[in-house]
Amino acid sequence: MKHLYLTLLIVLLAASAPLYAQYTDIINSNRPGRSVSAYAPGKNVYQGEMGFFYERRKHDGLRTENEQYGTDFALRIGILEERLELTWQGIYMWDNLTYNTSSTPYTVRQNNFYQNTIGAKYLIYEPKIKEPNLYSWRYDHTRFHLSDLIPAVSAYIGTNLFFGDNPFYPDEAPLSLKAMLITQSHFAGSWVLTTNIIFDRLGGDDPLFSYILTLTHSLPDPRYSVFLEHQGFKSDSYGDGIFRFGAARLINSHLQVDASAGLNIKNTPSRLFAGLGVSYRLDYHEDEYVPVPLQEEDKDSLEEETPELIDHKAGRKMKFEKQNRKKKKNKKKKGNRKKNPFDVDL
Repeated sequence: MKHLYLTLLIVLLAASAPLYAQYTDIINSNRPGRSVSAYAPGKNVYQGEMGFFYERRKHDGLRTENEQYGTDFALRIGILEERLELTWQGIYMWDNLTYNTSSTPYTVRQNNFYQNTIGAKYLIYEPKIKEPNLYSWRYDHTRFHLSDLIPAVSAYIGTNLFFGDNPFYPDEAPLSLKAMLITQSHFAGSWVLTTNIIFDRLGGDDPLFSYILTLTHSLPDPRYSVFLEHQGFKSDSYGDGIFRFGAARLINSHLQVDASAGLNIKNTPSRLFAGLGVSYRLDYHEDEYVPVPLQEEDKDSLEEETPELIDHKAGRKMKFEKQNRKKKKNKKKKGNRKKNPFDVDL
């Protein structure tokens, strides 16, 4: 068990440092918060994230109460290259809306997609690899460096799909755009700061602007992490601020479970919610070989080394050319050799 903890600690510390490759050995989930990571799951990785939530709303001005429950999900696919991710995100919700405006309260039950978006995310920029300090492990993994705040940057573009008679968006257009700018910084070894700037329902009757700030921290037991998140949003019809907090636990390198809760800052309506979730991935990722740049002094001795250790494609080509040169040389020697008069062709 101690060896398992040590292995997880090493992998998590490597993942919590600046990520210079999209793929990680441990699942990289957007849960339990609502922010989106700047990094894709990796090429040929298929990842599902799902949660179940319950929420109570009370609007003092309208004298209404909501009891809501449902599921939020995301299907993430790394495709074509490490930086690209295709995503389907959604929230399907059941809502019991009670009106207390008369002497006899009555309840309206409704259900539909509260969110239904397909889109793509691409990593635009990632920080450069910094030279490790060979004399101090603490300097690299626990100390705060101002340069660590330089974030990875991604862009997201998607389409909201609301077909049919949706009671949550009665006047919303069936199709609208969603755009997002994503940044992610890793600092002090076990801290991650993620920001999302979101322009939603563009082209619809009620466009929405929002932002999300998420701070995540790995605990001394590397299987556990905690997060604190703030989301603010504003549209023509509604604005609010929400705070979320929660924790996640790694079951293994492909499976994570989580729990979260939250509340808002106003009473029109007041909101109180909680949820549980799980993330799982199917990992078909294969490492790609990257050619190693050669120095001038190494080129002369290249033929004497094993070319496959440098690059598999270039190595096979060089090996083939070397074999051809050797055959031509042997053929030339054989042609210059005097024929033995006692040799008989059979």
